[in-house]
Amino acid sequence: MPELPEVELGRQVLARAVDREIRAVDDNDEWVCRPHPPGQIAKVLVGGRLTAARRRGKTMWCETAGPDGAPGPHLGVHLGMNGQVRVDGERGPLGPARFLDRPEKPEWFRFTIVLADGGQFRLFDTRRLSRVRLDPDLDALGPDAEEISREDFRTRLARGRSAVKARLLDQTVLAGVGNLLADETLWQAGVSPSAPADELSPRTLDGLHDALERSLKAAIANGGVHTGEIIPHRRPDGH
Repeated sequence: MPELPEVELGRQVLARAVDREIRAVDDNDEWVCRPHPPGQIAKVLVGGRLTAARRRGKTMWCETAGPDGAPGPHLGVHLGMNGQVRVDGERGPLGPARFLDRPEKPEWFRFTIVLADGGQFRLFDTRRLSRVRLDPDLDALGPDAEEISREDFRTRLARGRSAVKARLLDQTVLAGVGNLLADETLWQAGVSPSAPADELSPRTLDGLHDALERSLKAAIANGGVHTGEIIPHRRPDGH
């Protein structure tokens, strides 16, 4: 599943659609666009614009404005297991998936915004696990893993007796960390995934925060955690 680095790279591509008039919207995939019936998303977007591309953790959304410039609803875009953002010729990251060695099928494009200048934003997904919805709920998410301070990280992670890896994966504690990123962070910091979070020293927690920061930067630079470029060698002998 895409983690923070993949979603951030997708957000950067999505930002290319900002401040361009929306001419048409294909929101006919009722599963991907649930709970909205076909046409509901189009009704509020056509004639307006996407005004900003945002992200917190693994959650990505666009702010919108109507034809009169008044703020509109947020447009949430969730990549599911293997969704990919495409704007004009630019593409977000796409992890390992079935069928990618075959010609693309029209039905794999689950949602499309046609822009007045001829460009397009399209959501590509071979598995139909992505999602587009208006005004996604962000209230349950913890702070973004890329932005959290050392102090807040220590406080949030050390609550309770659950294993430290479980705390890292809890999106209400810290938004954006998935299984691969958690493993990388713990490996770099030299911390056991099963260590009780409330028994870690402040120094260890600071080291974990710094390892997470390094891991995020490396993953974003290398195209995402799914590329396998984060941990070149996991075993102590380096092979």
